[in-house]
Amino acid sequence: MLSLAVVALTACGHEDAKIVAQPAKQKQASAQEAHKAAVARAAKVKANELGQIPVIMYHRIVAKPAVSDDRTPQQFRTELERLAREGYVPITAREYTTGKISIPAGRHPVVLTFDDSSPSQLTLDGTGQPKPDTAVAILQDVARKNPGFRPVATFYVIRDMFGTFGPEAQAQTLGWLRDNGYDIGNHTRDHVNLRGRSKQQVSDQIAAGHKLITSLIKDAPVTLALPYGNQPSTKDWALHGEAGGVKYDYSGVFLAGYTPGASPFSKDFDPLGIPRIRAMDKVGDCARFCSTAWLDWLNAHPDERYTSDGDVKTVAYPKFKGPYVAKRFTSYTLPY
Repeated sequence: MLSLAVVALTACGHEDAKIVAQPAKQKQASAQEAHKAAVARAAKVKANELGQIPVIMYHRIVAKPAVSDDRTPQQFRTELERLAREGYVPITAREYTTGKISIPAGRHPVVLTFDDSSPSQLTLDGTGQPKPDTAVAILQDVARKNPGFRPVATFYVIRDMFGTFGPEAQAQTLGWLRDNGYDIGNHTRDHVNLRGRSKQQVSDQIAAGHKLITSLIKDAPVTLALPYGNQPSTKDWALHGEAGGVKYDYSGVFLAGYTPGASPFSKDFDPLGIPRIRAMDKVGDCARFCSTAWLDWLNAHPDERYTSDGDVKTVAYPKFKGPYVAKRFTSYTLPY
């Protein structure tokens, strides 16, 4: 049987070679055509996945603002409606820092973040639904009226857990956020300024905040928002550490201002200090450095903002921007 097989292969060796090689050629041609099509799609929407991403920082959403960081429900709704109208799609801080930005082609990511876990951000009624005029209720309403505008955000919590008391009520609120696609981040347990603190003090506060979250829900946070935006003397302490038997290893640490953030695929991206934009109209210092001003600027400079190619598996951008790609993403690039 062996000799017959050898003879058979010898007799028709050239034909077999053609039969085996043809599918490989077809597969290669198919891959080339798919690549060309992907490049054409990216070019058509002017994809720029090395562009800037606005990360907007909110605090309380209240009818009567008491401090400059407060926003009224109408102000918050107006800004969300503007984002939807201008083609932005909310993503979470987790998705941003890990590069899992899956939004439609031609759209722009925006990260909505909320500090200090205020009851004005989320309070559940007796049926387990967000109360009207809370941030979550407004976000969900805007999303319903604007298909494709995802109702997601990241909430940076402290021990004042949305005004709830007791582990059951706190677990219920965090669980609702998790189950509805929202992201939970660490803001330290006690909202302590980390500037000038020792390594142990920094680790104690971050680990305590991490434990606060993981003791209530199983999902561990992957990002930290620094209280007051102040970094510890050694920036890396905020990203990795351990205290009291609790380890944390984060994909990003967020500041408190003043510019849009770099693409996670860009060499400019620094996970140790990701800028955020204060939510505010163009008044005073905010005439240049807050959300309305920066959204105006990005709208006037569309080539500077992140525009998706619609494929989470590629990083698309105009060829001339190639030098800015972070080395670890070079195998995913789609220049055009």
